[in-house]
Amino acid sequence: MKIVETRNDGTGVVELDGSRREANLSLLADPRIGDYVIVHAGFAIEKLDEHDANERIALFDELAKSTGM
Repeated sequence: MKIVETRNDGTGVVELDGSRREANLSLLADPRIGDYVIVHAGFAIEKLDEHDANERIALFDELAKSTGM
């Protein structure tokens, strides 16, 4: 997901395909708007560069199509 908003309390808003969610960003070093992150259970747990993020998003899209999701 891509960080689209950061807040002073360590939380922010992340987005993927137009879907926005609140996430806790406190586990990341220096989270910034525009960073791509892996979110699990409401926590951003890892930063990704844009290339890796797009590859993973494409893999998940492929998986969803092949399973009928």
